[in-house]
Amino acid sequence: MALQNTHLGAAAIEKMLSGGPKKIFFAGIGGISMCSLARVSQLRGHIVSGYDRTPSDITRQLTKNGITVYYEGDPAHVKDCSMLVYTVAMPADNPEYAAAQAAGIPCVSRADYLGYLMSGYGCRIGVSGMHGKSTTTSMLEKVFSDAGTDPTVSCGARMVSQNSAHRIGGENYFIFEACEYMDSFLDFYPTIAIILNIEMDHVDYFHSMEQIHASFHSFLERTGPDGIALVNYADDDVMRAAQGYSGKLITFGVEEPEADYCADTISFEKGCARFNIRYKKELLCTVSLRVPGAHAVCDALAAAAAAHLCGISGQDISQALASFQGLGRRMEPSGHAKCGAAIYSDYAHHPTEIAASLSAAAQMGFERVFCVFQPHTYSRTSRLFDDFADALSKMEQGEIVLAPIYSAREVNTYGVSAESLSDAIVQNGAECRFIAQFQDIAAYLNEHGDEKDMFLIMGAGDIPKVIPHLQ
Repeated sequence: MALQNTHLGAAAIEKMLSGGPKKIFFAGIGGISMCSLARVSQLRGHIVSGYDRTPSDITRQLTKNGITVYYEGDPAHVKDCSMLVYTVAMPADNPEYAAAQAAGIPCVSRADYLGYLMSGYGCRIGVSGMHGKSTTTSMLEKVFSDAGTDPTVSCGARMVSQNSAHRIGGENYFIFEACEYMDSFLDFYPTIAIILNIEMDHVDYFHSMEQIHASFHSFLERTGPDGIALVNYADDDVMRAAQGYSGKLITFGVEEPEADYCADTISFEKGCARFNIRYKKELLCTVSLRVPGAHAVCDALAAAAAAHLCGISGQDISQALASFQGLGRRMEPSGHAKCGAAIYSDYAHHPTEIAASLSAAAQMGFERVFCVFQPHTYSRTSRLFDDFADALSKMEQGEIVLAPIYSAREVNTYGVSAESLSDAIVQNGAECRFIAQFQDIAAYLNEHGDEKDMFLIMGAGDIPKVIPHLQ
């Protein structure tokens, strides 16, 4: 069973860590977000160590930075520690966590600790929404860095410009991805709170749209009455969550002329968009993106609006977005297969994201697209089953290959399977097959693909492990 967020607050954590350097242990230190918290803590003078299940590029870099990383759990690792920071995905029987609890060592959730770290920064920009958070956060990093503001950034994916999920900069700007799962974002302290979109997701935690609306409204209110909410005018659920917000409400919208910031005159070349951004109906800048997909227009518009609100010029925004190269596992080029097909890796794991990624892939000039999709969690697959079937059935000039469901933190009490999802997709008239083993998926693709095709490896689990088998 997953652990809960602590919600102690920045002041309480600050008090725990006052009085000089402390020993802080990070359980799950190799996580894409946890590693940045560990590194910032080390730079603040604390003695940092942590545990993760397996070595990775992230943990090896932490070791190079002088942080001790263990790969086997042991209660002795937390001896004399002042604090343990954990992720809510971690089981409660983790040896270090259990030992810390028994010893009375304060245990703080990742989100709570991130809120504490950001609280000392001047301008804090939080990017929320069910989709596009990492891309928008990475775009903001590029714009703010290129403009010379030296931001500190915590992203949920590897940013190509930094080859890392974080950037350690100055203390004027803190840009962060605000995850809604388990209401983690209610531990954060944004001065500008962005909502990109809202729909049903994380069905193991959120049970109704009313609950989701309330959570996102509470996130906006974390800015306080002097803060800014930057919200998507085109999304009815976003606007419903923003009703009654006590701060300053600013809107953005793709082809929404009534929004404060509007993207219009949109055209595409090989899937990549060119468009104008207008502020109060006046041209702010023209943007030509290098990353594919219509959904990238909304992400870029939100990033541009936040940057403009912070005083960055339209020219600087345009130049930075034009050179933005994307981020890890977001339609990321990943080499070529033995048969010559181009391999792309994508994190899409919700029906809306899948539809957007498949649409982008269809515009990129390949003859066929073979999409290998691994459903993520039984609860999401069960609750959104028909939506998954519909989204995957929209594949144009290609084929879907389904891998087994990635269980993540769950047990299959739902009676759902990738095989049944494959049957539903076939019933919708699309070409789909289920293949259980990664090496067999790779063999099938290499047998049927060629140099004119794209292999799109999609999902939020361990599906990238297919890629080495392809090459």
